[in-house]
Amino acid sequence: MKYSFDIVGVSPVLQFFNHQQICQKPQHQGVEYIGTHKCTLDALIESVEPVPPKWNWDLDQVVDTVIQFWLNNSDSIGYWKSRLTDAGSDNLLVARIADIKALQSEFESLLGKNW
Repeated sequence: MKYSFDIVGVSPVLQFFNHQQICQKPQHQGVEYIGTHKCTLDALIESVEPVPPKWNWDLDQVVDTVIQFWLNNSDSIGYWKSRLTDAGSDNLLVARIADIKALQSEFESLLGKNW
C-alpha cells in the first residue's frame, strides 16, 4: 500500500478539535488529519504513530512516507514552521496522512465525481 503525507495548514486548537469530532465521515476512511504544536520531524512522526493501527497500515511505511516528505520538501517545511510560529502557541500544524486510494476518493467526492 502507498501513502501520502502533506502539511496542509495551521489551525487554532479548538477549531482542529471540532473538525476532528464533527467532520469525520465514513466515506473518507483511510484519510487522517493530524495536529502537532511543533514543526519537527520527531513531532510529525509521533503524531502519525497512532494512525496505522486504526486503518491496518504498515507503520514503517507510514513513518518512511513522513521522513521522505521531510527530506524532499524543505521549502514547504520552512514556510509552515514560520506560519506556526507567527500563529502562536494556541495553534497546531495540521498535516494529512492517507492511503493513496482513499485520498483519491476524497478528492473525487470533493469534486462531485461519483465513480
